[in-house]
Amino acid sequence: MSVNTTGNLQKMKARLESPVSYSLPLGDTMVPLNALINKKISLTFSGKINCVYCGRETNKSFNQGYCYPCFQKLAQCDSCIVSPEKCHYESGTCREPLWADEFCMQDHIVYLANSSGIKIGITRASQIPTRWVDQGAVQALPVFRVRNRQQSGFLELLFKQHISDKTNWRAMLKGETENLDLEQHRQHLLAECSEEIQALQDRFGIHAISILTGMKSISIDYPVESYPATVTSLNFDKETKIEGKLEGIKGQYLILDCGVLNVRKFGGYEVNLQA
Repeated sequence: MSVNTTGNLQKMKARLESPVSYSLPLGDTMVPLNALINKKISLTFSGKINCVYCGRETNKSFNQGYCYPCFQKLAQCDSCIVSPEKCHYESGTCREPLWADEFCMQDHIVYLANSSGIKIGITRASQIPTRWVDQGAVQALPVFRVRNRQQSGFLELLFKQHISDKTNWRAMLKGETENLDLEQHRQHLLAECSEEIQALQDRFGIHAISILTGMKSISIDYPVESYPATVTSLNFDKETKIEGKLEGIKGQYLILDCGVLNVRKFGGYEVNLQA
């Protein structure tokens, strides 16, 4: 397979197969990436960056691809996206209420995942299993279904007192994650937090905060031929050309024999891909 394509980077698209099937949107082209594993590739940054939302050219990207004006005004760049329990939609101060109606005021799933160890996470119901793949999780188990993003944030905040809500990306990329009994962790956390969960159900209603039963843990396999012993991060802001053998893909990372590239971090960067 020969590739010579130029365009602005976007996050990789993934389809849950065994292993996960990845494609890279590059401008108007969708490049199938699994076929390039074990091939030499080069990615050359032109020096041009376009906002992933409005398309305007910018000297610096914010929050994985936005120009500064969009970063300042868009609801998807607000601090409550990172801390959903701080949602201020009900106060009438949301930057974009119509956007929030579509993305925040929708059913969310609170889940356990194993990417570099046990963690708690949240995502829109429509984003499963995409969110798990983007995090490089090798296992995942839904625990709650709630009515909106803020409610999922309250539950996440509750469970964060007992387990992490972060992925150790270096450990995830080394492929050293051991399988866990997520169901056992689920039962333990539900027991530990039973009073606080009941309080949230009393506040929002049992139909708004629903414990999912009968769910099975899923396992996710990634197209990786070789994991790095030492994780070296590659950066277009420091080197305009990145070249090496593609040894695997996991999460939103390309694993090359010279280091790892977080594709999502460089959203909007104009890059030429050759293979």
